[in-house]
Amino acid sequence: MLGTLRFRLTALFLGAVLVFGLVSIGLAVRLFQDVTRKQSVAELKREAAGLAALYAESALRSSDEGSPAPEFAAAKLELATGDELYYVGASLFPGQQFGLTRLRRSALGDARLDTERQVIVEFTRPGDDRRLIAAAQPVQLVSGTEPFGWLVVAKPVTELREEWLTLLARLLLALAAGVALAGLLFWWLSKRLTEPVRALARATGQVAAGRYDVEIPEVRGHDEVSLLTDRFRGMVERLAEGERLKRAFLMSVTHELRTPLTAIRGHVEAIREGIVSEPDQVLASLDVVAAETDRLERLVGDVLDLAKLQAHRFTVRSEEVDLARVLDHAYGAFTEEARRREIDYRLDRVEEAPVIVTDGDRVLQVITNLLTNAFRWTPDGGRIELRLGASNGSVSVDVLDSGPGVPPGERSRIFDPFVSRDAEGTGLGLPIARELAVALGGRIELQSEPGNGSRFRLVLPALPAA
Repeated sequence: MLGTLRFRLTALFLGAVLVFGLVSIGLAVRLFQDVTRKQSVAELKREAAGLAALYAESALRSSDEGSPAPEFAAAKLELATGDELYYVGASLFPGQQFGLTRLRRSALGDARLDTERQVIVEFTRPGDDRRLIAAAQPVQLVSGTEPFGWLVVAKPVTELREEWLTLLARLLLALAAGVALAGLLFWWLSKRLTEPVRALARATGQVAAGRYDVEIPEVRGHDEVSLLTDRFRGMVERLAEGERLKRAFLMSVTHELRTPLTAIRGHVEAIREGIVSEPDQVLASLDVVAAETDRLERLVGDVLDLAKLQAHRFTVRSEEVDLARVLDHAYGAFTEEARRREIDYRLDRVEEAPVIVTDGDRVLQVITNLLTNAFRWTPDGGRIELRLGASNGSVSVDVLDSGPGVPPGERSRIFDPFVSRDAEGTGLGLPIARELAVALGGRIELQSEPGNGSRFRLVLPALPAA
């Protein structure tokens, strides 16, 4: 459970949410501390300035009118404002009692009490451990004169701390609720994300065990999981197709091998047991054995050639090749079959056949494979044509037939190994031809119309492949 992708994704997501949440809370609390301190200081400054101005005005009026000195209603003011009031300095009127807690100037520490400038100070109240933040306002009867004292409006620093601690607690509670909700949501989302992966893992185990009829879930969307599912489904289909083709190939090759081996064994047994004793009969039997041996050799050679080509362990030679002679050779190999089956067999080539640098034997093998395919599918009395052309720095060899053509859905499959549309072929001729053409730096093109024959074209560069 702890090591599953679902758990790790959820833990990673929640960890990221928690880190960003804590960072955001820290920034919010810090900002809140700055704002509340500024607001508190501004409030203290306003109160100190207002109270000092009110007292100075009252004192000046009392002095002019000869009335008793004004007094601060300290208790009521403190109750109304929620702040603490102090006084530093001398009394304006002899013997006056302000009703305020008086402080020594040293109680404010190193605070510089200037003539007309308000000062923000932090100090510890004598006889008390509380830390206070205060605004000290000079008390002047007339602006610009020497102040006779300072009115100090203060509030405990702990009040500011309580405000942001309350905010912090609420933010942490909101973060906890958010993380819980996000965890539940992402746990559900991670299940939807990882379930297809788990299904693919189960399907992978079945495919590894050789079962290709696995059920692969359909994943909607265009994300990486759906892409992986589609690719995996395609891979399984190709593996299943490959397995089917392999079985078909083994059956086909077994049949192809068994037929000549049966013929060879029959003639050898006939000679050994004396059933065939006449010299002419023995010679005929040996001819059959030789022909069937050649057939076996060609089949084994085709399989080895295809394996080497697909493993890129196939080498080609570079030599000057007269394509006219190659075509003559390939054409001549099928003239007897064409005569026997009454096929209109023609060779059409340019007057000056090009000489290119390539592997002549492999070019002959490609053309022979294409002609073999054409003769396999062309009915008796049909038409096959071999053409040679050259244009735009390349040469081309066309093999045209009057067979049934290739349906559009099979034009790419016929070049896959072991795919044969009849029971006699092994499905190796065209794949080998295509791989050889690519190894020679060329390609094979196919044009076909069902019912009207096909044209296979071998295209080779006039210059040697780099």
